[in-house]
Amino acid sequence: MNSRTFSPRWTLLVIALVALPVTARADKPVSAPAEWSMQSPRDEIKPAFAYLPKGGPGQNGSLVIEADQREGLFGWWERTYPVQGGEYHQFTVLYRTSGIEIPRRAAVARILWRDKEGNTVKHDEPSFASYRPGERPRAEPEFPFQETTLENGWTRISGLYHVPSDAQRAIVELSYRWAPAGRVEWSAVKLQAVDPPKPRTVRLATVHYRPQQGTTAAEKCQLFKPMIAEAGKQKADLVVLPESLTFFGSGKTYAQCAESIPGPSTRYFGSLAKEHDLYIVAGLLERDRHLVYNVSVLIGPDGKVVGKYRKVTLPRGEIEGGITPGTEFPVFQTRFGKVGMMICYDGFFPEVARELSNKGAEVIAWPVWGCNPMLGAARACENHVYVISSTYTDVSSNWMISAVYGHDGKPLAQSTEWGTVAIAEVDLGKPLLWQSLGDFRAQISRHRPVLPAEARKRDRQQK
Repeated sequence: MNSRTFSPRWTLLVIALVALPVTARADKPVSAPAEWSMQSPRDEIKPAFAYLPKGGPGQNGSLVIEADQREGLFGWWERTYPVQGGEYHQFTVLYRTSGIEIPRRAAVARILWRDKEGNTVKHDEPSFASYRPGERPRAEPEFPFQETTLENGWTRISGLYHVPSDAQRAIVELSYRWAPAGRVEWSAVKLQAVDPPKPRTVRLATVHYRPQQGTTAAEKCQLFKPMIAEAGKQKADLVVLPESLTFFGSGKTYAQCAESIPGPSTRYFGSLAKEHDLYIVAGLLERDRHLVYNVSVLIGPDGKVVGKYRKVTLPRGEIEGGITPGTEFPVFQTRFGKVGMMICYDGFFPEVARELSNKGAEVIAWPVWGCNPMLGAARACENHVYVISSTYTDVSSNWMISAVYGHDGKPLAQSTEWGTVAIAEVDLGKPLLWQSLGDFRAQISRHRPVLPAEARKRDRQQK
């Protein structure tokens, strides 16, 4: 065949090849499915959008948003799903980022509830917040925040939601925000009705007691036996004891009261935890070689040590007394949820509770000698976690209280008499909904500011 001439047969073949859809290649973007639209607050900050029909870990398609080196770009993929008010719906989506320093702020999914006319709705139940109590809060956007790291750089975001009775639509938004030179890929979006979840009811207890009698560790520990028994009688799941309880009133130094962990004191409290089928948090002093730590120990219903936390922030007296600070903020899984611990002076600093919350803590046990009670309220409120304080301080001094703080910082239960136990029953699966914020706990990871250390850590990980 001459290169300058084509037969009719070859002409038809060329036309057919040109007409092949671009979906034949996975890396070629095409028009998105009709149910998805591209949105931005303003055209001048609109990023680039693309749909990859064979994108995603399952090659079932992915929605891409990408920046072009300009700062402040913001846009999202949007889809409306029909929902039935009063049902529970499970939301899941996979995402993968590249070139983004802080994915938690840049790659954000959210859900908006709307009635059949597209108007906002209210939640069915009144808020249990101390702010505007008894009112049904507006159904502010939901921010799924449960994340699971998968293979190949993908992460799963999920959330379980009770659809407001007046809602008939759920608007799903998959965003890219602010990062100047990055890309996010969304895939496998699901919003489907599921069975109602079982309540995650847990009974949290605090002890208000000064172990003034006795001089040995064994004698100090035994003084708490009646209170632990009372907590068990009241079906407590977790009971918190005060700070360095074997040191208080002993007349000894920190080093003289320090012991191995596990050790004699944890074995004793372990026997009580096993007897009463509950968890115990006890404030002790730990010896590790030549080092002495101020610790909180979590002991499980099987009598064994679940884990320990070494106090990170030390006041002047402990520094001068030769205590060594800890360096980690562990969170432990229990049969009812995730528990973190902090100790006394830690409460003066928001970073400790925030780090525990960042790691998933739902309950923070706080053995404390003395502290401004408002700091306990602040740590609970700013993280939307339950904080359980146990102290030696007399109530009349208003320097600390033995209490269970709720998500809004309000004490749900308080022990005011020496040797007594206070218990609050809470549902860990029930978020506190503010009138103007919705579920604030779900928004913390998406909205909290980026600190320089976090940005530097991300940079090191990307190198």
